[in-house]
Amino acid sequence: MPLSMTAFARREADTPWGELIWELRSVNHRYLELALRLPEELRRIEPKVREQVSKRLGRGKVDLGLRFQTVNNKSDEFEVDEDMLARLLGAAAKISAIAPTAPLSAMDLLRWQGVLKTPAIDLDTLQEQALGLLDQALDELIDTRGREGGRLKQIIEQRLSAMADIVAQVKQALPEIMENFRSRIKSRLEEIKQQLDPERLEQEIALFAQKTDVDEELDRLETHLQEVTRVINKKGPIGRRLDFLMQELNREANTLGSKATDIRLTNASVDLKVLIEQMREQVQNIE
Repeated sequence: MPLSMTAFARREADTPWGELIWELRSVNHRYLELALRLPEELRRIEPKVREQVSKRLGRGKVDLGLRFQTVNNKSDEFEVDEDMLARLLGAAAKISAIAPTAPLSAMDLLRWQGVLKTPAIDLDTLQEQALGLLDQALDELIDTRGREGGRLKQIIEQRLSAMADIVAQVKQALPEIMENFRSRIKSRLEEIKQQLDPERLEQEIALFAQKTDVDEELDRLETHLQEVTRVINKKGPIGRRLDFLMQELNREANTLGSKATDIRLTNASVDLKVLIEQMREQVQNIE
């Protein structure tokens, strides 16, 4: 099952020191590129985060943001550091004596860092919990990628089926197309037939017919369609392989059009290229 590179995941967890919140966003990219934002308390886990993500994801531009909301942000119980508060009030009084200012409100005092006591943080445990929560977020991200990848697979399979039908129709009509082509050539040369050696004329017709023969292109189209079907059912990163196959399919469709001796071949070439472009747009988002 292919994986899409577009997904979002969010995971939250309570700890004794506050709440951890991971948010992961992923979009398509040629390689795996990580943009990481961590709170100051958890900067040390960056190498482990990068290693953890690299083991789980193959491609995509991934934004990873971790927030840590301390317990005082959500608790109903607050403990004030009275020594810090006293020093802060003393400093405010000195400033007011020099240059009278508006008195500090209770909210102004509470906002000052250190006035509200926070419990001592066990950083080792907090880091382990953050990495464990990251695993859960990655599980969600990969599940989302898988669901989106399933939809992309359905779209591609529909286009593959339509292309296979076009190739089959062209193959069925090819003998008639080639016979009509030979008849047209002979008819056009009828007026100068007396001036040409009949054997030489037949050789020239056969040579031109060989140059306009599209059997090889149709066979290669069928082979590439079978390969796309095989690859899209594989596990792991397959986007680059599919992108290469889209180029090969487009090459054969172009050649089919350049060799066209019948409007049916021209229309088939155009229809194939439209379907290939539709598939290419989806393939660009597959890991």
